[in-house]
Amino acid sequence: MLTATKPKSRRITGVEKSDDSLVLVSEHEKIRLRAIDPCIIRITATPHKDFSDKERPGVINKSGSREFTVTEGADEITFSTSAVELKISRESGSISYFDKDGGLLLEESGGETRCFEEFDTYKLAGGEQKTRIIETADGKKEVIEDALKVPTGKSCHIRLKLEFGDEALYGFGQHEKRMGSLRGKRLYIHQANRRIAVPMLVSTKGYGILIDTYSPLIFNDDDEDSYVYVEADSELEYYFMAGGMNQVIKDYRILTGKAVMPPKWAFGYVQSQERYETQEEILETAKKSRELGLGMDCIVLDWFSWGENQWGQKSYDSSRFPDPAGMIKKLHDEHIHFMISIWPAMGEETEDRKEFAERNLLLPACSVYNAFEAKGRKLYWEQLERTHFSYGTDAWWCDSSEPFTPEWNHRERPEPAKLFEEYCSEAGLRMPYEYSNAYPLYHAMGIYENQRAASDKRVCNLTRSAYTGQQRYGTVMWSGDTGASWDTLRAQVTGALHFSASGLPYWTTDIGAFFVKHGDQWYWDGEYDDTTDDEKYCELFVRWYQLGCFLPVFRAHGTDCRREPWNFRGRYYDALLKANRLRYSLIPYIYSEAGKVWLNDTSLVRFLSFDFADDRRVWDITDQYMFGESLMVCPVLEPMESDETDGRSVREVYFPAGCDWYDLFTGEKYEGKSTAFISADLDTIPVFVKSGSIIPMCEPAMSTEELGDVTFKRFGDIFEGYLFYTDDGDSYAYENGGYTLTEIK
Repeated sequence: MLTATKPKSRRITGVEKSDDSLVLVSEHEKIRLRAIDPCIIRITATPHKDFSDKERPGVINKSGSREFTVTEGADEITFSTSAVELKISRESGSISYFDKDGGLLLEESGGETRCFEEFDTYKLAGGEQKTRIIETADGKKEVIEDALKVPTGKSCHIRLKLEFGDEALYGFGQHEKRMGSLRGKRLYIHQANRRIAVPMLVSTKGYGILIDTYSPLIFNDDDEDSYVYVEADSELEYYFMAGGMNQVIKDYRILTGKAVMPPKWAFGYVQSQERYETQEEILETAKKSRELGLGMDCIVLDWFSWGENQWGQKSYDSSRFPDPAGMIKKLHDEHIHFMISIWPAMGEETEDRKEFAERNLLLPACSVYNAFEAKGRKLYWEQLERTHFSYGTDAWWCDSSEPFTPEWNHRERPEPAKLFEEYCSEAGLRMPYEYSNAYPLYHAMGIYENQRAASDKRVCNLTRSAYTGQQRYGTVMWSGDTGASWDTLRAQVTGALHFSASGLPYWTTDIGAFFVKHGDQWYWDGEYDDTTDDEKYCELFVRWYQLGCFLPVFRAHGTDCRREPWNFRGRYYDALLKANRLRYSLIPYIYSEAGKVWLNDTSLVRFLSFDFADDRRVWDITDQYMFGESLMVCPVLEPMESDETDGRSVREVYFPAGCDWYDLFTGEKYEGKSTAFISADLDTIPVFVKSGSIIPMCEPAMSTEELGDVTFKRFGDIFEGYLFYTDDGDSYAYENGGYTLTEIK
């Protein structure tokens, strides 16, 4: 007869209080609680004898506060600050979280709350590995076949079981599919071309959880179980943050660092496409934008600036780009900045790769540099500085910053669980297994820290992936290589909102989608083979452009057809030009709100529930959002020019309770907690202003450097005033007080 093995007891048998922490000991685990400040509690749980001292680079503020009290009872132990109270069950070690008034915010499962399963970890053995090269739209990929592995030690699969109440949940990075609240969802949280992993969750109850791991995760909330699963870590470390949803974002920044200011020009229009092939083409594009009166602050050079068979080399093909420095100077003379695409992988024949190989600074069995090593990050910057930065380049486009995307190795789309397994396997063999979600963080760290050491020019890094704390490295993320459809456009809104709810404020999208046509591979999934000759695509592009006008960064990009606005003719071009001018007229407001992102740890884009959580109806609204403190944006996300609409160009708008709302363009007033059908002609995006708001605006211009005087437009009868932020726009002087806050009354 089989004999049951008795599990280790979870009953707390030891209580150790020190000046900065409380440690609870059971046979199953050791738990440590520290108050970072009254609203933020750090919880660490380990199955081992001692807590780990492993590097956790995302969180930089781990100092404990002494302002907490501990009360011991027969059945529970209470850990309290002035803002929260945690009650820990003596029997199970599970924690219940309460606000200062005793309201229950969150419970951990009363049974097996934290589960640990130890396993062996491996890496690729040294020497030659059998690989094959495949061509994808995401570049050349080196796929391992029959990997030769060596053991590296032990790690743990970890599960934290939770019990949610009546609430909506947001966050965990950027998701490819459209979704509102994450309740009832299962998410695989790993890096991919069209998704960004960030281990941060926010609730309408007014709390958040940051899982301080650098491993892939799974979030599950269904009828059977709710939990967060960590693929690989030596222990479980997480932060509980309380005090309202906007306060949770502030708490996240207290832990992980402020979101630094992008340069002011980055809030103007950014023109890109796949791809500009010559120096002459770039200069002609800039010239035409000026001739047409279309605002443009930056033009982007996508991949293949290098010579033939020189993938990823940080230099130019001299036959196509004979004078890069001269080209960039001519752009600067027109107040246009220059961004170039750079990659973490370098082809075998390149001098850059050879330099990394000689210093043993490549990840195994591939051409990707080792960003986990400070020496690797330094060499990567040195190569950039020798060429691109010395020519006057203003910004970086760090493409493929995952840098492993096994889903793009398939012709048919893999199942999510299979893809999670493939990602863990491939990334975990080439990178430290416990850090296999963190490559983009280290990559961005190297660019930022080295550029700051070399120059006072603000870092602007458009990059495809992110992780905890990356907002402090001057990064802007985007939604990857999407396919043109209305479903994808709708998903851009929720992608931006969940990403922002994860604590990182700067995000954009390829206006018009990267893929427009329908191809053989699963990801080449556009719906418009006739591209700009198809009026249905032109309508989609206009609505996407209008959405981009109200995102932190306003940028067009993609393949299959040209992306300059003048390629969309007639009334479509007129609508694009109107949106472009609207963006420039709002730059004073947008830049001022960005200043508050740095100064006050706010967010530029937010679910309505961040500001109106008491209005239950807004919890699942996914087609309206707040842009800055005053504007509610209601993008048009359905075709208005189809047979089904019968020529009606209107969309339904809900006005949240708590204030009145005014149409930004007409001034018409709408009462809160009401619904109306709003005109949405092709050249119009409905935008509304909270009553009592003052909006700084100006006349549109060709660039942010050429903007004129600011005026302040009022909406309503009673005004609380507006703090208008300005600085020099391109240096880090603001960090030392080099900015102005003007109170407008």
